[in-house]
Amino acid sequence: MSHVALAIVASLPGTEAAHRLVVCVRNKCTPEEALNVLRELPNPLREGDAPATHNAQYNPLKIDVFVQTLLNLGSKSISHSFAAISKFHYVFKILAESEEAQICVLRNVWELWQRHPQMVCVLVDKMLKTQVVECSAVATWLFSKDMAPFFTHSHLWEILHLTIDKMNKHVSKLSAELQEAREALARADSSSSDSEDESGAKKKKDQDKPTEEAVERMEERLEMAHTDQKRLFLIVFQRFIMILSEHLVRCDTDARDPDTHWYRSTVARLRQVFLVHHEQVQKYSSTLETLLFTQDLDPHILDVFHQFVALTA
Repeated sequence: MSHVALAIVASLPGTEAAHRLVVCVRNKCTPEEALNVLRELPNPLREGDAPATHNAQYNPLKIDVFVQTLLNLGSKSISHSFAAISKFHYVFKILAESEEAQICVLRNVWELWQRHPQMVCVLVDKMLKTQVVECSAVATWLFSKDMAPFFTHSHLWEILHLTIDKMNKHVSKLSAELQEAREALARADSSSSDSEDESGAKKKKDQDKPTEEAVERMEERLEMAHTDQKRLFLIVFQRFIMILSEHLVRCDTDARDPDTHWYRSTVARLRQVFLVHHEQVQKYSSTLETLLFTQDLDPHILDVFHQFVALTA
């Protein structure tokens, strides 16, 4: 590389901070020390006279420098990457509070590992488990313009299904825990009205018994999880409708046959989401019909939904 090219690279925003962060991480720095290195980086979303929008609540340059540097250093193996995410989990949470910021994290993961898509799947799965990113952010990112060139690649669909599975398992777990707590509460209440000969056994039962407040909190958590699950399915199906509708309109305008390989593949993927996750989707079918799969939709897309409804009727 020429001296001029080296000077250009060195002058790129964030280069100096990235070098300092590499040294810092290699010297076993704390998450707080890593954040300190990023502190002075300017926010490109606030440059010039641009108004401070809600997007400016996050700093894409800080995320670019941090994620690229950390995952580069951890790229020797999956366990190195996992250890890096675990150690600097606090930094991820600080930098990626909003959905836009989480999408920025995912873009950086893709940028670094797109030649090894299986690694992307593994890292996204880890970031979902550790709540670095939320399911809705992953779905929005997968359907974004950035990912359009890779849309028919199977690993993207693997990521989508693992994301939906993650949400479904979360809802099932909370539902099972709530059911168990309700049953324990009912058992404790019925036994308290029985004879109380063995005071020791009664004390133990009282200790094991969940409080009504605890059960109420579990009910609230489950309700929130159902809301998140419904939102995830709305995002996924809305994006499917948007890209399929755009394709059909474009073909109609250009007088082209819409029945392309891309179109058939995308419709097949839409059907697959309905069928693989039919138990969960069924709960929201009336919401989907009211908000998304309305009568003014192109019949080709609407047919997929009607076939699903007929199958699960």
